[in-house]
Amino acid sequence: MQPNVMMRALVCATAVAGLAAGSLAGASAGFAASQPAAKSAVSTQDVSILAVNNLGLNTKQAKHWQCWVKSRGFNPGTIDGQLGSNSWKATQRYFNHYGFNVGSKLVVDGVVGTNTIKALQNFLGADIDGVAGPQTRSLFASWNNTDWCSG
Repeated sequence: MQPNVMMRALVCATAVAGLAAGSLAGASAGFAASQPAAKSAVSTQDVSILAVNNLGLNTKQAKHWQCWVKSRGFNPGTIDGQLGSNSWKATQRYFNHYGFNVGSKLVVDGVVGTNTIKALQNFLGADIDGVAGPQTRSLFASWNNTDWCSG
């Protein structure tokens, strides 16, 4: 074999071995180009809260809640039966305004967390534990069987 051919075979074999081992340490610069850093497809700044949390309410009951909150002067956005972040922000503002929050004021962020559940439980007269369990869900559903949209 000629020295040139032998050198190429050695470099190729080294590159394959390096790739198989998960590294390009043994490969020559001609065979191993640097890889650009991986980029995330979505940045955290692009993510928004789109989750709907009806806490067991059907669409009709959720519309009743949205209408009720709106009738109290707190805008839940579109009355669509989907309790999304706008509906929950309006609810959190209502709870803060009328003192249903338990402890400190609720952060108005549209997220149904422990403190929002505690305020809802306080509003409903339920046991306050911050968990949207069967009792809380049942009371919330019963409360929203009244049509607040037609009045």
